[in-house]
Amino acid sequence: MWTEQQNALCRTFRFPDFRTAFAFMTAVAAEAERLDHHPWWANEYNTVEFRLRTHDAGNTVTRRDQQLADAIDTVAARFPETTPNV
Repeated sequence: MWTEQQNALCRTFRFPDFRTAFAFMTAVAAEAERLDHHPWWANEYNTVEFRLRTHDAGNTVTRRDQQLADAIDTVAARFPETTPNV
């Protein structure tokens, strides 16, 4: 589930292994390019963390961030998570 923290939409995904996490990130990268809106993210082993905010709008959450969050959720549905809705 996405939460708003410090002017950003935030969510963490956990996968069975690094390979799955990386495949997920690759698929998200394609969506980010399609939407021309790129996330801040971090990856460590099987965990991918996102913070979405629009820099051009003063680092606040905008509709573009919500659209990207929705696209990320759609991508995530194709991958097995070890801890869903984190």
